Amino acid sequence: MEKNQECMYCMEDERRDNLMIEICELGVSTVFLFKEQTYKGRCNVVYRDHVKELFHLTADELSAFMNDVAQVAEAVDKAFGPDKINYGAYGDKLHHLHMHIVPKYDGQADFGSTFQMNPGQAYLADEEYQELIGKIKAHLQ
Repeated sequence: MEKNQECMYCMEDERRDNLMIEICELGVSTVFLFKEQTYKGRCNVVYRDHVKELFHLTADELSAFMNDVAQVAEAVDKAFGPDKINYGAYGDKLHHLHMHIVPKYDGQADFGSTFQMNPGQAYLADEEYQELIGKIKAHLQ
């Protein structure tokens, strides 16, 4: 497994842990719940190796990654019933392949427009995070 010493995903350090909570591992990815929950159920699906671009993956790796992304999106949809799920793959500042899974709800924050990376408005108690994680995991098994 390729790792980059500067990458918070590779090093599994406090930069990552300050932003998100690990939910589980899937086929080729690790799934995290964002601590900032303006978009209830927001997750990140992070590829297992330090890869910068989708086109750096083989066809099989790409298929497996997108299957993980779809599995998480479906679990979030079943758990929380959003009106739409947005997907984001930016990586301008963090060059480790990951996909944001951002549930959007009509009448709530940023519906009909691009989601904010970190609105900084909705942080929960530990028990509430665990409840969200439990709901997502129930649909991943």
